[in-house]
Amino acid sequence: MYKTILVPLDGSETAEAVLPHVFNLAKSEGAEIVLLTVAADAVAAFTFGDPALAEEFIETQESAAQKYLSSLQESLTVEGYKVSTIIREGVVHTAIVDVSKEIKADIIAMSTHARRGVAHLFLGSVAEKVVRHSDIPIMLIRPK
Repeated sequence: MYKTILVPLDGSETAEAVLPHVFNLAKSEGAEIVLLTVAADAVAAFTFGDPALAEEFIETQESAAQKYLSSLQESLTVEGYKVSTIIREGVVHTAIVDVSKEIKADIIAMSTHARRGVAHLFLGSVAEKVVRHSDIPIMLIRPK
């Protein structure tokens, strides 16, 4: 039923809390795990005012994302999982939904940061926006 599992990660322990659930699902379904990191929001980067600084910011974010995903991919491949990685720029929830369509993902598995109050008001919830805009099932994990 689930052959391609999209897993958005931001490098945090909170985001990675979904991984044990993804591993179980991937094993039971024989599914591929696609790890996604949205490295930088190009629009936000250009608030620097200096295009050279914005370019440097984006390159730094993408390089860090590549190192992070490559390391994770290598360790999961050694454990026998079929894993691929994708890095994107842009608005996080939009990139997640767009990539899910591009790769024809069967499910999106992600953690929620569970922000409340003022933090939720100003930062919003990526998970909430993905749920609203996605046409495929979403597995949300709320870390302890």
